[in-house]
Amino acid sequence: MTIIAPSLLSADFTQITQELALFEDQDNIWIHLDVMDGHFVPNLTFGATVLKNIHKFTKHPLDAHFMVTDPQNYIEPFKNIGLHNFTFHYEAVENPFSFIQEVQKNFPSAGITIKPKTPVEVLTDEILSIVDLVLIMSVEPGFGGQSYIQGSEEKINWLKNKRSELKATFKIQVDGGINKDTASLSLTNGADILVAGSYIFKSDNYKKAVESLR
Repeated sequence: MTIIAPSLLSADFTQITQELALFEDQDNIWIHLDVMDGHFVPNLTFGATVLKNIHKFTKHPLDAHFMVTDPQNYIEPFKNIGLHNFTFHYEAVENPFSFIQEVQKNFPSAGITIKPKTPVEVLTDEILSIVDLVLIMSVEPGFGGQSYIQGSEEKINWLKNKRSELKATFKIQVDGGINKDTASLSLTNGADILVAGSYIFKSDNYKKAVESLR
């Protein structure tokens, strides 16, 4: 079944334990954390100090997307707070292949992502053969509530075909402007995990919103 990853960027952090509780009776949920440094992207969000106890309030895997200039500096502070997946930007490291291996030493899952204007073909066979997850950004990283960039589904489809060709096992995740229509488009083209923020947290019923994406 498709994994839905509600993005806490759109949640009410003053009521975060109550927000998380609304997903506890659902299956195939990841909790998505957007970590921004105010440098790689203009926005600044939460760090390890704020997130260190999140895992105590949910049974679901924590999935972090690091929109940061120096992702290597985030391994140590984040490795003991219960993260399942650590996704970094291809554009932020000199040797993505080596960095994936470093992440895998410290977290169950290593993910890589690219900005919308970066060609998906930069993700070499070498990278795709070892990485656990590839995130396609269907908006510019840095802010929630943006509209889906048309054509993102072509990158998803390319990854699906590459995965088959390489007999690789990475999951394909999509983040940005996800609603009922763009979810269907993404899933049709091969997505396994959908990140959704505003669509879920601005709805009257989180469970119905999640199910509508599947």
